[in-house]
Amino acid sequence: MAKPVSRVLVVDDEPLVLREFVKGLNAAARALDNPLGLSFTGVATAREALVAIEADGDLQAVLVDDKLYSLPAGAARRANGRAPGKKLQMSALELVQRIARLRPELDVYILIARESEDDVVDALFAEAVDGYFYREERDFRGIYRILNAQIREKARTPFYDQLKSYVSMAKDQWHTPGHASGESLRGSPWVNDFYEFMGEHVFDADLSVSVPMLDSLMNPTGVIAEAQNLAAKAFGARRTFFATNGTSGANKVIFQTLLAPGEKLLLDRNCHKSVHHGVVLSGAHPVYLESALNRRYGLYGPVPKKTILAAIRRHPDAQALVLTSCTYDGLRYDLAPIVAAAHARGIKVIVDEAWYGFARFHPEFRPTALEAGADYATQSTHKVLSAFSQASMIHVNDPDFREHLFRENFNMHTSTSPQYALIASLDVARKQAVMEGYKLLARTLALARELRAQIDSTGAFRCLTLADLLPEEVRADGIRLDPTKVTVDISGCGYTVDELQAELFDRYNIQIEKSTFNTITLLLTIGTTRSKVSRLYDALMRIARERRAPRRPVRSPEIPAFTRLRYLPRDAYYCGGELVPVFDERERVNRALAGRVCADGIVPYPPGIPLLVPGQAITREIVEYLGGVLRSQKRIELHGIAYDGYAPCVRVLRPAEERSLRRLD
Repeated sequence: MAKPVSRVLVVDDEPLVLREFVKGLNAAARALDNPLGLSFTGVATAREALVAIEADGDLQAVLVDDKLYSLPAGAARRANGRAPGKKLQMSALELVQRIARLRPELDVYILIARESEDDVVDALFAEAVDGYFYREERDFRGIYRILNAQIREKARTPFYDQLKSYVSMAKDQWHTPGHASGESLRGSPWVNDFYEFMGEHVFDADLSVSVPMLDSLMNPTGVIAEAQNLAAKAFGARRTFFATNGTSGANKVIFQTLLAPGEKLLLDRNCHKSVHHGVVLSGAHPVYLESALNRRYGLYGPVPKKTILAAIRRHPDAQALVLTSCTYDGLRYDLAPIVAAAHARGIKVIVDEAWYGFARFHPEFRPTALEAGADYATQSTHKVLSAFSQASMIHVNDPDFREHLFRENFNMHTSTSPQYALIASLDVARKQAVMEGYKLLARTLALARELRAQIDSTGAFRCLTLADLLPEEVRADGIRLDPTKVTVDISGCGYTVDELQAELFDRYNIQIEKSTFNTITLLLTIGTTRSKVSRLYDALMRIARERRAPRRPVRSPEIPAFTRLRYLPRDAYYCGGELVPVFDERERVNRALAGRVCADGIVPYPPGIPLLVPGQAITREIVEYLGGVLRSQKRIELHGIAYDGYAPCVRVLRPAEERSLRRLD
């Protein structure tokens, strides 16, 4: 098994002092217990330090001499025995600030002189400094022990360690779950193969809330609380909560915490369906914001900034604003000005970062939503880091956070029998992100650049750039592209999307993330390897060499504009309603649907944007669109359509139900 490697960078512009510290600290590392593979290296200038910090993914801490001063380049300083004419680039304070912006997961310590202690500590009080050492003491073993302990603390996985410890005790189980560490499966002539396929530890670690030493997800006071606190520090949050029912559940918890029935919510119409479900559950009054549309590729992008700012001005009584950043296709908002505008009106900002949970750990992806000022961020840790499916996190920076109400809503959506392996995977995913996330993400970015160049070289496939993806109305909004989401235009290869996916899967053993009519999307993660990149490139190049005639790009049907919301979604959803067919007895679209009010969410996928939400008026244009999609042979799913026998139907409100509800228009 590979052993960890940890390096500490010493920054001191006195060559003799630098050599002495590096030599003394390395000697201490050799003489003392060193399970993390700690070693020390040094540089003489702040600029060299920044280069090293950017280049070395194994760095875990930086030790900065406070005698780095800021003077104009070429200025002379004779104090402290330095030679005149020495060029000095930046102060210790500025270096600490730059380190925090570049790699906030690094521990930073300062070497100080006793006589300057008060001034240095005061100057760095508000900065991300983990501690101080006296330069004159030359206590190399003491410094080593503290640094080693701090890095070990950062690398702790309190819940996972406790789970392993309990499993190793091999206690007899007189509690749930029923499989009793796999005893019900092991040796069975019918299901033993499942036990062998999954592995014994899956069942050993599947335990019950009856084990106090493993803490309670619903009221954590022990190892789960410790693990969440470590995650909060890692992701830059005041509080972090582990969620075992995905970001879908996390979004609903926040909605029910912030919104009372009838209170306004500004939301992107192109948000995840869990947000729309949260609207129903909370009873909120949604104000839907239309996403920008890339008509050439049928891709929906962010909401234009002017649309968001106008909605904030028009609805100062809104309680919250919900945005998705980055989107499924990798488009991320310039969040800071949007958050500032919302906060100026007292509106809380929730950002769905389901596809962006790794962003804190490499400067290419920052600022994160929390760094931009968001009050809440939800992340699917399982999507882009090393957690099991359904394992997500809720990060809270809301200064008005109502913990008791949040906890009640959290427990409403959380199983009283959570899967402990999911919690352990969140603990481990946080550890990996902190200890080696920068290095792994740097590798992923390099592979993304290689893959894009290779795909473009095929001549039949082309990776879409930010300029290709951005609709015209958001080009000036400061939107950036996450390069680990690669959208490929396939119209030049001669295959339809369905044919290409089948070819990649059946012939080349490749499964892609998603597709539209003219594109496929490839997701690179910290688990992407160069071998996988090579195999994908080989497959696409072989397909390109078949030289099929390019096909005309398919024009995806455009979702009609959002019509008026006549009733609160919750009120409409909980009505019994009636089913009205989409087609009449002559197989024509049923015009009787026009003018009725929908009771369900109708969502065509792709693109996953609601055509109708509960409480929305149905227009003739919407009926025609529904009929066209249902008749189409193209690959579109329609979520929310009901069936009466074989006839596709829409659940709508009965006239009597409409009369009993309070209208919004």
